[in-house]
Amino acid sequence: MPDFGPGQWLNTPRPLSREELRGQVVLVDFWDYTCINCIRTLPYLKAWHERYADLGLTIIGVHAPEFKFAQLGQQVRAGIDAFGLPYPILLDNDYQTWQAFANRAWPGKHLADAAGYIRFRRYGEGHYLATEQAIQALLRERDPNVVLPEPLPALREEDVPGAVCYRPTPELHAGYQGGGLFGGALGNPEGYVPNHAMAYVLPGPFDMRSGHFYLAGFWRAEAEAMVFAGQDGGRVVLPYEAVSVNAVLSPSSDPVELVLDIRPGPETPLIEVRQDDAPLTREAAGADVFFEDDGRAFVSVTRPRMVELVRNPGFEEHELELIIHAHGLALYAFSFTSCVAPGRSTLDPGDDFFMVQ
Repeated sequence: MPDFGPGQWLNTPRPLSREELRGQVVLVDFWDYTCINCIRTLPYLKAWHERYADLGLTIIGVHAPEFKFAQLGQQVRAGIDAFGLPYPILLDNDYQTWQAFANRAWPGKHLADAAGYIRFRRYGEGHYLATEQAIQALLRERDPNVVLPEPLPALREEDVPGAVCYRPTPELHAGYQGGGLFGGALGNPEGYVPNHAMAYVLPGPFDMRSGHFYLAGFWRAEAEAMVFAGQDGGRVVLPYEAVSVNAVLSPSSDPVELVLDIRPGPETPLIEVRQDDAPLTREAAGADVFFEDDGRAFVSVTRPRMVELVRNPGFEEHELELIIHAHGLALYAFSFTSCVAPGRSTLDPGDDFFMVQ
């Protein structure tokens, strides 16, 4: 196991090193607090910390930021507090630790034995049982007399063996930087005009397709985000296929405004959420949605974070619409989930899917 690079440490009174961790089984988790796949692994990491911290396991989160705002310690700290993470976390803003571990993706887990050798790696969601079995095997190597519990059951119904995972709309990054799936996802014919505000008009309904998002109103294209430059009523339309839809949003794209907690728009920036040209239903509402008395659905964005907008009962095809009521609000990315519990599949057997093992 390589040593950790420089960076701010959170949840610990002092930096940790490879040498002082010798004798412990060490699980290093590379993550980002706005990454949906990372977020979905956190309940398992917290449970493993609670189960095994006193039996010889040390978990260390290495936060490698996907967006520039996630380099700010105060924003990562807010995410740590929101998720209730108890273990030490290193801010790897310059990716030195990422490179030392030859990490390739978020989330990336590297498990080292008590002698300091990496014995197990896994990328992405899932592999929870295999990872816990590897933890237990290395704890038994460390102490043959250790008494260990049975591995955790699946913490979500869509993690149960036999669950069905379809191919969803790919992750979409909103800014002009990059290409492929991680840039150029704007579908308007006006395209990107870097760092200038311009008026966007929605194409006709038959010209909008999954794999792109579409804008109406005044927006400014930045490298990582599209920023609403109007005063009210901007629109984002997203055709998609998924179970849930998440968005990385911020009240501002300006790092100074974020550090000083200055908001260019309303004190509580609001976004109205609609689906298929109607208010989002409570049945399909994501965890961050709240409802007004008139039945309209909203989310508020007071700090940079990922919000869950939609959680459909199954894997479904819809058109999501966001109505922006906040000048300066920044849209960074959309992400999607696709797995449903056994017996809750909503598509034909011929559709593209795989089974959770």
